[in-house]
Amino acid sequence: DRYGRRRVFVVGVVWFAAASLLCGLAPSSEVLIAARALQGIGGALLTPGSLALLQATFAPDQRARAVGAWSGLGGVASAVGPFIGGWLVDGPGWRWVFLLNIPLAALCVPVALRHVPESRDPAARGRFDATGAALAALALGAVTYALIAAPDRGASPGVLVPAAVGLVLGAVFLRWERRTAEPMMPLAIFGSRQFSAVNAVTVCVYAAFGGFFFLSVLQLQTVAGYSALQAGTALLPTTVLMLLLSARSGELGQRIGPRVPLTVGPLLCAAGMLLMMRVGPGAVYVTDVLPALVVLGCGMVALVAPLTATVLASVDVARAGLASGINNAAARAAGLVAVAALPLLAGMGPEAYRSADEFAATFRRAMPLCAGLLVCAAALAWATVRADVLRDVRDVGDVGDVPPAPDASGAPEARDGKGAGAEGGGGERRCRPESTYHCGIAAPPLDPGNADPDPNRNPTPDPDPRPGPERPPAPPSP
Repeated sequence: DRYGRRRVFVVGVVWFAAASLLCGLAPSSEVLIAARALQGIGGALLTPGSLALLQATFAPDQRARAVGAWSGLGGVASAVGPFIGGWLVDGPGWRWVFLLNIPLAALCVPVALRHVPESRDPAARGRFDATGAALAALALGAVTYALIAAPDRGASPGVLVPAAVGLVLGAVFLRWERRTAEPMMPLAIFGSRQFSAVNAVTVCVYAAFGGFFFLSVLQLQTVAGYSALQAGTALLPTTVLMLLLSARSGELGQRIGPRVPLTVGPLLCAAGMLLMMRVGPGAVYVTDVLPALVVLGCGMVALVAPLTATVLASVDVARAGLASGINNAAARAAGLVAVAALPLLAGMGPEAYRSADEFAATFRRAMPLCAGLLVCAAALAWATVRADVLRDVRDVGDVGDVPPAPDASGAPEARDGKGAGAEGGGGERRCRPESTYHCGIAAPPLDPGNADPDPNRNPTPDPDPRPGPERPPAPPSP
């Protein structure tokens, strides 16, 4: 939002490619882990940045389809990853899993620079909240470490101390964000019930997805006897469904509202995960694995695109980057904690990865937990998500009562077009020079029911549409 969405996206792609090169050339596991951390920084720049670009570039009536395509291709990439990764691990070697990112980045960067317009939020100024970022990272890292170490060490100081430190740092982070003048995560954005509710749904959904995909690939290899390539290939039905139907799902969510898709989608995903419990030694793919993945894929198609579109519809367009960043962070953190916590909750010991029987028993205990998270997500969506949230999208103001982004002086942006980002008077709001496409996305809402009742604003009146002599003379020019 601050330095330009395209610029940050391109920097993220280049950074990710450079870190991938370090991973591919790593001489030791320590260097590999450090390079993976650098990779995470690049991913944090490019993933929310790509979604913010869609929100700032596409007109409102095109956004649902664009976000659907974004979600579908992201799901395709995530599902194709294990397939390509399995082939590379079984063939040229694991280093090529990372080196493959370099030619992809070389293709992506020139396309972005040539065809993607730059956009930014002119009201986003000030210093970065480095303290808040450090507190959030340390809190999440400490809690995750405690969850990963718990199966081996139990309730020992090496587990309890990091867990307690992480919880304390999390509380300090929230207090800091509430008190600092320039927070990394302005808590006021959660004043939107819609934004808060959809992020809660995101946490439940992606925690379930993180645990499921982590354990299901291992189940196929450890218990069903698949190779790495076969296990990755087995997940391709979800890829095909996401590729074919996600854009249509985004359009459907805008037409009928996101409430039904965000309720039905998690329930279908939960059913697919429960069907995966049938996978065991000697499992037949067509009868045991494929039905579960088809049901799961249909649920993901119904869910992912409307979920992302609803998050962005809950805030004004100037905060697209912030909303996307928070939602992506919620999804990644949920998946991370689920991968760490699910083995502990399912009673998985350190030897389970080497024993087919023990891992199969753990998998059967873990799948109902994942399905339960999805049922909670469905119930939460049905109770909190408005059916008209995508039909009422406006670019100035809000859908979920989020305060407008402040201008440079700290005052809220005026809805008559005279706040930050407006050029020219008379209530006319024009695009900033950086945003070269779809000028209409910066226009104020045309719903008279949302007009500001403040009589002191005295906005410039619209021209009188009455023709002929009945029309009163125009007031003199100042």
